[in-house]
Amino acid sequence: MSEPVHYEQMGAAAVVTIDRPERRNAVDGPTAEALHAAYLRFEQDDAARVLVLTGAGGVAFCAGADLKAVDTYAGRLTLPEGPLGFTRLTPSKPTIAAIDGFCLAGGLELALWCDLRIATHASSFGCPERRWGVPLIDGGTQRLPRVVGLGRALDLILSGRIVDADEALAMGLVTEVVPTGGALRRALEWAEGLASFPQETMLADRRAAIEGAGLPLADGLALEAAAGPAVFADAQAGAARFAGGEGRGGDGAGV
Repeated sequence: MSEPVHYEQMGAAAVVTIDRPERRNAVDGPTAEALHAAYLRFEQDDAARVLVLTGAGGVAFCAGADLKAVDTYAGRLTLPEGPLGFTRLTPSKPTIAAIDGFCLAGGLELALWCDLRIATHASSFGCPERRWGVPLIDGGTQRLPRVVGLGRALDLILSGRIVDADEALAMGLVTEVVPTGGALRRALEWAEGLASFPQETMLADRRAAIEGAGLPLADGLALEAAAGPAVFADAQAGAARFAGGEGRGGDGAGV
């Protein structure tokens, strides 16, 4: 039997692929364990500056938990890392979901765990578990409102309706829509762009944005300010490069 999750270094990115296309990349217990192991490997991998999460087969990113293998989840519901492997953890480095096809239920929750979501025109999104009385327990009720706002989040959570890539883009659920088959390639371009930036300040800004979400404004501003002194040397170096003409007019690193 082949491994359900693959970890591969591609340039600056660690590409983590769910490889169960016969089950639309649905996650059973062993797959969740493999995802957790991949997450830990990424966190310890200094060469990997970005994690790209994707699904094999070109039909589905992930259709969620494998409801035909619910017994394999025994004991996973209260794990600190989350039932689907790492959904209750916050990575220290950027993450991107490369979505081509179904991104549903727990699969949507995995995509929401990522900082950015690159989707193809063939992709679809939703919480169809509503129909069977299965709860969102991998961060969906918390991350979806943070990404699209409470009103749009409740629309999807309560109705269980499926939205296409264009609607997902319009509501801010996805970052970018690309031609079918192009999600991973574009996600890797994003990863290289992010990896080319000075890392300490980017990671500090990312951390402040994530940890500050939901805090009162004064507390969020204090969190942001606390990071300033730690990265001031990098800021000075960057200011000197700018003064020397680097990166002006939109030139330089980025996506």
